[in-house]
Amino acid sequence: MNSKLIGTILLIMIAVAFVPGCLENDTQAEAAVEPVAESVVKPIAATWIDPEVSGNIVTIPVQAIEENVNTHFKVNADTGEIAVMAYKLGDDIIVRSNVCPPCGSIGFSLDNGVLVCDSCRTRFDASTGEGIQGSCVAYPKENIPYTISDGNVVMGLDAIVAAHLETVQRG
Repeated sequence: MNSKLIGTILLIMIAVAFVPGCLENDTQAEAAVEPVAESVVKPIAATWIDPEVSGNIVTIPVQAIEENVNTHFKVNADTGEIAVMAYKLGDDIIVRSNVCPPCGSIGFSLDNGVLVCDSCRTRFDASTGEGIQGSCVAYPKENIPYTISDGNVVMGLDAIVAAHLETVQRG
């Protein structure tokens, strides 16, 4: 039995000594092949911006969304501070409630048409706000209606509050 163990150890030692030589040759062969250009697009983290609030009207510059692609901001309401996201999806600007109630996150990255919670990694369809995969899918991100006027996204504070209240309720 000891001779079998010694034989196995010797075989392993020979293999260990032999494999690096093989790997070096394979590595050299791979190095001779031209590298393929990578077009991997990394998720876009949201950038904080400052909204302008005047009474019930909230405005953010379209330019901030165009430049950053994915933005978020906070507004104060009677119900407390509310986080909102505004992002570019294709040629469209989308504004949604920016909260993931079960995990408490107020941050989402934009990853090829998918919103990814920065805390729990739950994934939501960026065009519909519906949950795709993860622990918080039962809390879709509600859309906030807006208009564009004088280079600004203009929305009502009441609409922001309504979208927030819908988002924090399961379903």
